[in-house]
Amino acid sequence: MAKEIHNRKIKVTADGSHTFVLPDWKEHYHSVNGAISESRHVFIKNGLAQQAEGLKEYHILEVGFGTGLNALLSLEYGKKKALRLNYLGLEPYPFTLDEVKRLNYPKLVSGGIFSDVFMQMHELPFGKIAEFSKGFTFSKWQIGLDLAPLASSSFHLVYHDAFAPQFQPELWDEEAFYRLYSVLKPGGRLVTYSSKGSVKRALTACGFALKHPAGPTGKREMTVAVKNF
Repeated sequence: MAKEIHNRKIKVTADGSHTFVLPDWKEHYHSVNGAISESRHVFIKNGLAQQAEGLKEYHILEVGFGTGLNALLSLEYGKKKALRLNYLGLEPYPFTLDEVKRLNYPKLVSGGIFSDVFMQMHELPFGKIAEFSKGFTFSKWQIGLDLAPLASSSFHLVYHDAFAPQFQPELWDEEAFYRLYSVLKPGGRLVTYSSKGSVKRALTACGFALKHPAGPTGKREMTVAVKNF
């Protein structure tokens, strides 16, 4: 699996932002219809923007940190809304700094004002914690969900941004979703681009209440899973 994941090629998506493609799988890290627009729609509009009501401090877990785009957009949103964000990304197969430097996200998000923070996130050693751009505390672990030492009821929001179920089925089954259900606080939510039937059934079996708002360009719907009180 590591061989296929590290054989990555950069690609320009429809909104002008970059993604990477895995030629061996014919799989992309983001939608070819727009990497930034997809991430803003799924993880910010239907995730952080919906969950960030009432509190000023939020704990976010990302399964599949990847390029760091979701973290960058969360930082942007948090700054606009004066939120304090504590962000943890899980990524077993990190990008090299040379790959990251080729991405154009920093120039396209908020006029480039977070370019330094974007690189600092990728340069930060795994397992370390740092506060970037006051109010944004960040850490990343080079580990899979199954081995991550996550405390129960510790996150307000989960960005589930793993590869599609056919490529990483172990991150889309009941065992994985039970784990994520347990680490969410009551009323917390999990957001993902996938609306596959098997994903919906696994989430429901774990106790999540599901919503299916319209998806980003090119997808009819996405999934929001809420942990019942």
